[in-house]
Amino acid sequence: MADRKKYVVGITDHMIGMPDLEAEVLGDDVEIDFFASTDETAFAPDRLKRLDALMVWGARIGPKTIVHLSSCKGVVRYGVGYEKIDLAALAGAGIPFANNPDYGTEEVADHALAMILSLHRRLWQHDALARGYRSGWQIHSLKPLSRSNQSTVGVVGVGRIGTAVINRLKPFGFRILGYDPIQPPGHEKAIGYERTEELNELLARSDIVTLHCPANKETRGMMNADGLAKLKPGAIIVNTARGELIEDLDALEAALRSGHLAAAGIDTLVKEPPGDHPLLAAWRNREDWLAGRLVITPHNAFYSDHAAAEMRRNAARTVRILLDEGKLRNQVADKS
Repeated sequence: MADRKKYVVGITDHMIGMPDLEAEVLGDDVEIDFFASTDETAFAPDRLKRLDALMVWGARIGPKTIVHLSSCKGVVRYGVGYEKIDLAALAGAGIPFANNPDYGTEEVADHALAMILSLHRRLWQHDALARGYRSGWQIHSLKPLSRSNQSTVGVVGVGRIGTAVINRLKPFGFRILGYDPIQPPGHEKAIGYERTEELNELLARSDIVTLHCPANKETRGMMNADGLAKLKPGAIIVNTARGELIEDLDALEAALRSGHLAAAGIDTLVKEPPGDHPLLAAWRNREDWLAGRLVITPHNAFYSDHAAAEMRRNAARTVRILLDEGKLRNQVADKS
């Protein structure tokens, strides 16, 4: 009979095969229990009770799971967001929770910048319209179209990714505004952007707004009808952060139809895959009024082959440190 492992670590699910990288980091004294499911109702109580730690990708973790985590020293999410994790229930059970913020920064920043530059230069709109040109090829310029150094980008959230975006924007000459009340005074001087004390000021002054903040009670729905109305007419918005920041598709459609919003680039939606909505139908059908003005990618801004491996190794390393030292890095406190 094989020796019993010292620890048992559960992994709910992930999108990339079996947990071989995690096993490599966690070590030979750890047994991995791979549930291979995002449905927490399928997690057997007897398996949950054995766990010294639980790693989560896309599953929801609520009271029905947490009540059985009687030996669990911590829950670690592979990603950054934790909307599907019941932090209050974990706190009530005395189980700490951590996310995994130190991966994929470069990829999300690159993705955001690609959207910013392509929408600013109206590349997708050019591509959509050029399919129908049969004469006068070069005369079909799209207006207005300003130089980069005559345009202002507003960065909402100047943490790891927001800072990486700013660093990428600088060589293009954009004027850069930043709004982030969490960052200390002088942060703007160290990074190199103009700080705005009010979000509304950033929205009113920016030709392009890119979102890099978490979804919480202060930010959910921040770009609803009221928020979109505060944008400079003809602005562009890019969201590679959380879908809940732009959760009102009716308002987004109205802003695009009226022209108040020139274009939008979105990597995250509230519901994924997206359901039925007139705006999404127009996007899917390549309707003329929207062609090249709404770009949606399937929540993969974080992804590269390197980032996917980095995410898995970093999350497993967080668990290994917890098992060895009793310390949970990147711990997130319940603020409800």
